[in-house]
Amino acid sequence: MSFVEAGANVVVGYGVAVLTQLAVFPLFGLNVSLSKNLFIGGVFTIVSIVRSFTLRRLFEAIRESKAPPRCFGRRL
Repeated sequence: MSFVEAGANVVVGYGVAVLTQLAVFPLFGLNVSLSKNLFIGGVFTIVSIVRSFTLRRLFEAIRESKAPPRCFGRRL
């Protein structure tokens, strides 16, 4: 289910990004076609995935460095 949750998060995030761009870009005078909005949303989605993965690995490394030693899955 974690994989399904992660996939749903990416799909929803992409949709929110594109809808936000469609609403916000014109406020700044940026007229961008739908295909370019979809591409921009994809780029930001990829950046978001890389950012999330990197932070998750960083925090996991911090957690592991502070965890007590383990032996065969049990804490010593």
